[in-house]
Amino acid sequence: MLKVGLTGGYATGKSFVAGELERLGCYVISADHLGHQVLEPGGEAYSPTVALFGPDITCEDGRIDRKKLGAVVFRSPELLKQLEAIVHPAVFHLESDLLRGFAAREPTGIVVLEAAILIETGRYKLFDRLILTVCSEEAQIQRGMKRDGLTREQVRARLDKQMPNEEKRRYAHYIVDTDGPKTTTLEQIQAIHRELRDAADVS
Repeated sequence: MLKVGLTGGYATGKSFVAGELERLGCYVISADHLGHQVLEPGGEAYSPTVALFGPDITCEDGRIDRKKLGAVVFRSPELLKQLEAIVHPAVFHLESDLLRGFAAREPTGIVVLEAAILIETGRYKLFDRLILTVCSEEAQIQRGMKRDGLTREQVRARLDKQMPNEEKRRYAHYIVDTDGPKTTTLEQIQAIHRELRDAADVS
């Protein structure tokens, strides 16, 4: 099994690249989706999170209201660290279970983990290959404003907290530049997939 990390800054096109790799036959795991899953009732992070932040962060049906939780933790770096200490291990456990299951089913398959902070956390070292999505800062701003309904200043604030794309480039085996038309981006992804397929067949 070939393990591939897919990362990139805010609004650089990670989900688009992940979707195309999945269409080409890769098994794609989204760390963001797993983060939602572990906070669902019955998820590993649910009870510790409610115990830490109290019932005010839950809805009437008992589910965690992610907007309420976000409003609390993003005002306090210390509370954010405490939440991450609960959620991240739960996500890693779920990732490990999914990876083991896929390896048993598809020993020569390609698994792609899409995650925003693979490089920052050092987890990129766990993967055989790393794909980085990049685009111009202006493209990130325009996409973030359109997709998430943020102001230019709000997007810039998010970008200022992230590792610069230029610094991330030195960790990547492959770079997908999503500034151009989708057809150009698709050509880059398809070329990378061919190389990954060759590597998976050899490994």
